[in-house]
Amino acid sequence: MPTLILLIALAAALGWAVAVYNRLVRLRNQVRTAWADIDVQLIRRHDLVPQLVSAVGAYAGHERAVLEAVTELRARALAETDRARLAGMEDALERAIGKLLVLKEAYPDLKASDNFQQLQRDLVDVEEHLQYARRFYNGAVREHNDAIQRVPDLLLARPLGFVAQDFFEAGDAQRAAIRVELP
Repeated sequence: MPTLILLIALAAALGWAVAVYNRLVRLRNQVRTAWADIDVQLIRRHDLVPQLVSAVGAYAGHERAVLEAVTELRARALAETDRARLAGMEDALERAIGKLLVLKEAYPDLKASDNFQQLQRDLVDVEEHLQYARRFYNGAVREHNDAIQRVPDLLLARPLGFVAQDFFEAGDAQRAAIRVELP
């Protein structure tokens, strides 16, 4: 009889361990998927930058410093692999894009350009999708981090290498969203 009770207890503990492990794997994969969604939106934004620089450059070519800053930040953001540094890089890129968009006020021909107006609409679309992707990612990170920090799950999570993930925090430019006026 004590052997049977011990076997039942071991089976229950094993069942708990398998259930916890599977849940932790699902949550870790959800974080990875959510990050991939952010990455897709960042790539969309990065793809718009050269077009935006080209459109502005055609009308405001002597604004070389702003154009070069945006181009340089885009290149650095594309090369960055660390999520925390990437968030800072994206913050700087958003500020630079904001400066680029402000140039339209000084150049009426640029403001009237159909190409520039379409790029503005595309940028608004990308920023909205990026906001949703960030929200989903941060929710997934919260669930993952909660799961690996709760007792008794943390007894299994730590030895199996599950670690807390960083939130994708908004920088100053993200807190003060890019102002894009649609025609």
